[in-house]
Amino acid sequence: MGPTKEKELALQARMDRLGVRMADIDEQFTRSQGHGGQNVNKTSTCVQLRHRVTGLEVKCSDTRSQLLNRFLGLRRLVDKIEAQFLGRRSEEQQRIEKIRRQKRKRSKRARAKMLEDKRHHSEKKRLRGPSSFTGD
Repeated sequence: MGPTKEKELALQARMDRLGVRMADIDEQFTRSQGHGGQNVNKTSTCVQLRHRVTGLEVKCSDTRSQLLNRFLGLRRLVDKIEAQFLGRRSEEQQRIEKIRRQKRKRSKRARAKMLEDKRHHSEKKRLRGPSSFTGD
């Protein structure tokens, strides 16, 4: 019960494109923690991967399968390497920044402008309504 062949090939293609070789990655398997019962207590399913060239590290213990954790960890490591090479922030960082901007308090000037726009818009909508003029 591991990743599909297509997913493995896609990951390998990304690694080739970035110049990441398996020889440059140190793997270490340890026992997981948390849910999983005897399986996590007795078998080493948690994988720690370290890319020697960039110094980036990931740790993955999402599933009870060592093979699947290895694949997921490798995919995360490649994501990190790609983000570093391309000089862009990860999607997770972008999502956090977006939430931070949404929660940030507006300045007085921005708040006043927004309220003025709302008043103007409501006035337009009020004028569109039925008129009280009865043309007898």
